[in-house]
This record gives sequence, C-alpha cells and structure tokens, in this order.
Amino acid sequence: MVIIMRTDADQRTIQGVIDKVADLGFTPHPIYGVEKTVVAVIGDKTQEKIETIASLPGVDRVVPIMEPYKLAARDVQPEGTRLDLGRGVTIGGEQIVMMAGPCAIESADQYLAIGRYVKAAGGSVLRGGIYKPRTSPHDFQGLREDGIPIMRQVREEFDILMISEILDPRDVELMYDVVDIFQIGTRNMQNFALLTECGRSEKPVVIKRGMCATLDDLLKAAEYVLIEDNPNVILCERGVRTFETQYRNTLDISAIPALKKMSHLPVIVDPSHAAGRPDIVPALCKAAIAAGADGLLVETHCSPQEAMVDGAQALDEFEFDQLMRDLQPFAEATKRRL
Repeated sequence: MVIIMRTDADQRTIQGVIDKVADLGFTPHPIYGVEKTVVAVIGDKTQEKIETIASLPGVDRVVPIMEPYKLAARDVQPEGTRLDLGRGVTIGGEQIVMMAGPCAIESADQYLAIGRYVKAAGGSVLRGGIYKPRTSPHDFQGLREDGIPIMRQVREEFDILMISEILDPRDVELMYDVVDIFQIGTRNMQNFALLTECGRSEKPVVIKRGMCATLDDLLKAAEYVLIEDNPNVILCERGVRTFETQYRNTLDISAIPALKKMSHLPVIVDPSHAAGRPDIVPALCKAAIAAGADGLLVETHCSPQEAMVDGAQALDEFEFDQLMRDLQPFAEATKRRL
C-alpha cells in the first residue's frame, strides 16, 4: 500500500508516520516527490492496521497497490520520478538524455576519440563496456580490469558521466569509483543477486528488458533494486525477439507509453540493439522521442568496420553528429530539450 501524506505535513510528522509503520511490522520506503511525500509500505496488511495508519496525523489517504510490483507502480509517485544523475544531468524531466559510445572499450586511443566527439555533439553520458557478455566464449569479452583505468582517464578528461554493464555482483565494488550508472543487460534482467547488489550500491541502475520478457517482468526486476532503498532506477526498452529477420530485434514502441502509465520510473530506449543496423537507428530514435522516452542509449564507434564488438550496428562519428542535429526539432516538438 501507499500512504499519501498531506502537502502541509512537515518532516517531523512524516517521520512519525514512518516510525509507526515500522512499529506495526511493515517495511517503510519514503519517497519525497516534488509536490507530495508518500510512504510505500511492504508487508502483510490487515484492515485494522490500515485504519490505524489512515488515522495518523498528516496522512491524507492510504491507497492499496494491487500490482505485484509495489514500489515501481505509478500510484507510488503519480508525477513521475526525476533522477539527478550528477554533473547537471537529470532524467525524467524536460531533458532527453543522450547516452552514447562503443559497445566495448578496446583501447585508450579508441575510447578517447569516441568520448571527444560524443561530448562535442552534446552527449550527456558516455557508454562503454568494460566487461562484455558474449554468446560464444571465444569472442572478445572486453578488456575487463584493464579497461577501468582507461574509463577513469576519459571520464576525468571530458568531465562526463559513464555507464557500463555489470555482470557479477562481485564487480560492484571494483567498478564503483569509475562507473556512474550501472547497466543490467538483457541477459541479466532476472539475475536477482546482481539486481540486489546494484540496489545496495545506491548508484543509478539502467535495467534492460529481456528479449522475451513482459513489461510486468521488467517492473518486477526493477523492484529488486527499489526494495534496497535505491530509487535510482531507469527502465530500458531495447527490442524483443520475434520472427522478423530484417533487423536484430523488434523495438516495442508501445512499451514506452505503457511503462509510463504503469510506473513512475524514467524510460529510455536502446535503438542500436533493436535495429542491429545503423541505417534505421535515427528513425527509431525519433519514434522513441515522439513516444515519450526520457533518453536514448546509442552505439557509436570511431571506426565501426574495425570494432571488436557490434560494429555492424554502430554509428560513425559523422552519423552520430548528424543524428544529434536531426533530433533537436523532435525534442522541441515534444516541449523537451536534448
């Protein structure tokens, strides 16, 4: 259930409700919104306990949540969550956040070159895989620990946020100081130990939808992070597997407004893994913005034909710069900014 506090309730009154909820055997999760504070409550409920809570000073009303995802539900925060990612970047509001970079960090020269033009074109977050999950164990798995000092160098030189995929709960501590946003990949969407550990880190976490996952599945995965008192969760639609062979996956544009109705969490789109080819990535980016996406996660490489991972779907420097220019009027049409 969700306890919605009155707008005139001060911090002392709110804390009193939180303490009483804990005394009744619940786990309280306070969420401080722009207009109202709500307290999401996890635990077994009885009508008597609900009535007790509803009568507490400062409580406006108590709303039961019927969905299996309690903390991710839109009822918890009707106005939507805005996350401060750092360095002046906020997601979930007027800004459409561009996250871009190579699938994997291959060398210092490669990553510096990409970071330079991504930042110059207006990108807010630089992506780059330190560890890479590959279907075949014989394929390039990323530079692993050797990629960490390269990411640190690029992060400091360009003063830009970093997002990187994390594969193992044990790597949270290793990557904590250099990675600003942890990415849970599609194959790990239901790796519950990894989700829990990322939740405990308090870092922003992007969770990619599994190739065969429903939206309910995605939101229940997000719940594993939220229940650790980490509100910094971003949902990512990256396409689902279908019978079509003209592109890598089928981007589910419908998922964006659907998730916005179901949940208060920001939603971004990865058009590169959906397309698997660079020529239709710009069209998918435009469609995502029109559908209400809060950000984009795009693959770009300084030399796609030489990339060690997913070069076939990466935009080159010229294509990425042109994309950023072409997206401006679409952002303006939705009364937002890129």
